[in-house]
Amino acid sequence: MRAAHPLKQRPPKAGRHPARRVALQTLFEIDFNRADPKETWQRGSFRTGLTEGAAAFAWQLVEGVLRHRRELDEEIATLAPEFPLSQMAAIDRNILRIALYELRVLGDAPAAAIIDEAVELAKLFGSAAAPKFVNGVLATAVGGRRDAST
Repeated sequence: MRAAHPLKQRPPKAGRHPARRVALQTLFEIDFNRADPKETWQRGSFRTGLTEGAAAFAWQLVEGVLRHRRELDEEIATLAPEFPLSQMAAIDRNILRIALYELRVLGDAPAAAIIDEAVELAKLFGSAAAPKFVNGVLATAVGGRRDAST
């Protein structure tokens, strides 16, 4: 019987879910302390163990959100007028930016999948009210209501 090595290598993380997590963490850090986007993304991708493809998707999200932030923020302000962006939780704001970027610019995944992923990020990183809030804003963005209690 072999003893487990204390620095056992974890398999690399592939897929869009871990990439979205790294993109969210990167955008949050940039919002919080004006960090360098590329350096922050690289550190997060390495720390999380993303595959090359997942890391590239995370960077695509970060770069796209930064490039389109003004339009994304204008849409968020229109979709949630009772929650000024300056008073919205940074996590919620960045989850919405990522999801709206995917919906409006990338358009390469079904809206339901994008909303589900955003709600999962809100459950993981946001307040207790965040999943319902994120779901409501994004459901309005796509023209319908969905139940966030799943």
